[in-house]
Order: sequence, then structure tokens, then C-alpha cells
Amino acid sequence: MENHPLKDLNPRNITAGIVAALLAVTGPPAIILEAAAKGNFTTEQTIFWMFSCYVLGGIFSIVMPLRFRMPIVGAHSITGVAFLATVTAQFTYSELIGAYLLSAVLMLFVGVLGIFSKLMNYVPKAIISAMLAGMITKYMVNFVVSISQLFFVGLTSFLAYLFFSKGKRRVPPMVAGVVTGTVLLLLTYPLSGKGVASSFVVPYVQVPEFSFTSFLSVSIPLALLILSNDAAVGIGALEQNDYQPPINRIVSWSGIFSIIASFFGGQSANVAGMMSAICADEEAGPKEKRYMGAVVSGVIVLCFGLFSWALVPWIQALPSTFISILVGFALLGVFGNSMQNSFSQPTMKLSAALAFVIALSNITILGISAPVWSLFIGTLIARFVENEEVRSH
Repeated sequence: MENHPLKDLNPRNITAGIVAALLAVTGPPAIILEAAAKGNFTTEQTIFWMFSCYVLGGIFSIVMPLRFRMPIVGAHSITGVAFLATVTAQFTYSELIGAYLLSAVLMLFVGVLGIFSKLMNYVPKAIISAMLAGMITKYMVNFVVSISQLFFVGLTSFLAYLFFSKGKRRVPPMVAGVVTGTVLLLLTYPLSGKGVASSFVVPYVQVPEFSFTSFLSVSIPLALLILSNDAAVGIGALEQNDYQPPINRIVSWSGIFSIIASFFGGQSANVAGMMSAICADEEAGPKEKRYMGAVVSGVIVLCFGLFSWALVPWIQALPSTFISILVGFALLGVFGNSMQNSFSQPTMKLSAALAFVIALSNITILGISAPVWSLFIGTLIARFVENEEVRSH
């Protein structure tokens, strides 16, 4: 007979769960606000987005580990939000809701049909990484510029990020940078009261609108980013720590939870890559009890979502330069990994370089956005011009 879950709590898995949750609730909300601002979302729509991602992601992170007794952590896709910040201005709010829904349905089909591995092998990982690196390069540039403009806060928080990047420290660098910067800002910078006060907003179902252009430009890239940067990373972390994760069910449930999230304005609620890696690691305690770290993370993420009505206006009151610094901290690790994955294969230099530059250009041709052209042209060149081995993968 299995122990009651609460009896499996211990200081190590609790700590792992808190650290994992901090990854979700520190930097990523700033990216959501950035994407929402570019799409001219109302405060209510922005709250809906934050609420749905974190509440559904939190529930995912409670239900899945309790069901499978594995540290399957749930949240939403940080790379997905970074991608959306490049396209929200091109579509109406209803079109974006429809695109989120179709993206989630694609993930559900991939899980149900059991083709996750085949799909991940078809589009080279280097091309997806190059597309992602190209999309977020401008955030890295803004990050550096903003540090120079908000010098004391920016430099000190960046030094904290570097300090916690050295060696294998328990606190992730992103969390150290964001927390240090926030504390210093509150101590040294007079915040305006604008937008801080807010009343509770009751979420309600959003009406989706479907178009072929939004399906091509938003749904497909978003699904690929979630599957490659979240599902593949999370499942891989579980396997590396000697778990046997139910791959198809994890992907399918990511699709189902994301479908529900889309109806309330969120882009996804799915298995989280780095957060699962933290809770699955041996530092999270005995293997058979690590699943409770995922549950702890889920509870914190869920609570964050429930209070999004109060948090969104508060974050909106922060200086725009500081928001750029928060976004930079949230994406710096992702950017570094993406650059490494993009250009680590000598046989795919041309395809990766073109995929990177096309994504960076932010062009739109025939109504189709740059990330799609980046994936399409990069994959085409990788498979049929450059590398014979890619075709046999």
C-alpha cells in the first residue's frame, strides 16, 4: 500500500519544488506582460492570460505527479510566450485564442497518435533552436541597454546572476537576478501608484476565432516550441534520472490542459522542462518521493495564478526598463542554450544561420510570420541541401 502523499514530503523535495516554482513566477510574468502590451490587450485580458496559464499549469503539476508518482512538473511555456511576443501585434485577440486552441489540439493529436519522437526527429532540433534564438535576440539587446539605463539596479542584479551561475548552486541564476533586482528597485526607485489597485476579476470563457494564417503563423510554431523545449526536455530529464515516464500520456495531457487554458486566454498549460529537471534530480531527495516536489511547485504556481488579478497591475506599474531586465534574466539561459544547439553541428551551418537571421528579421510574407519561414527554409536546407544524416534521422 502506497504512503499518503503528505508523508512523502521532506525538506529536499520541498526545496526543489519551491525552486522550480520560482522559475515560473519570477521572470516569465514579465514576458507575458510584454507580449500582451504589444498585442494591445486590456488589463482584463492580460489577467485572464496569467490566470489561465498558472492556474491550469499548477493543477497539471498537482494531478500528474500524484497520478504517476513521478516529478512531472507543470507550468506554461516560457519559450512559447517569448515567441508570442513577436506575433501578438499581427492578430486580433480572438484569433490568438483560436490559434492557442489549435496548437493545443495539435499537441493532443501528437500524444494520442504516439508520434512525438518521430515529429521531434523530422524538424532538426538545431533549426528550432536557431528560430528561437533569432526571435529573442532583440530581448537580449534590450536587456543590455536597460542595464545601462537602470545602472545600479541592473548591474547589481546581473552580478547576482553571474555569482549564482558559478558552480552548481541551489538557487537558479534567473531567480537570483530577478529577486535581487526587485528588492533593489523597491528600495531605491519611487514606484507610481498607477495601476496598483485592482479588484478581483472573474475569468470567463473567451470566444476563439480561427484563420488559416494564424494557424500557420502561431499554432504550428507554438506547438513545436512546447514539444521541443518543454516536453522533450522534461521527459528527457525524467529518463536521465531512471524514471520511465508515460511519454504519450504526458504529451496528451499537456494538450488537454492547454485546450482548457486557451478558452480562458492562455497559450498553454503543459509539462515544464527545466522545472521537471529540478524536481527529478537526485538533490530532490529519495527517488520514490521526488514527485512531491512537483506537487509543491504546483501549489505555488496555482496560488500565483489565483492572485494574478492583484499581481498584473502591480507588475504593470514597474518601469519599462526594469521589465526589460526581468525579461532578459528569464530568457538569458534559454538564449545561450539555443545558440549552442543552433551552431554546434558543423554540417548545418547554412540552415541554422538562415533560420536564425529569418527569425530575427521578423518579416511577414503572404501573411505568414518570420518564425514559420525560419522553420520551413531552415528545415528544407538542412534536409535537402546540407546534411544527408538529417534525412535518415
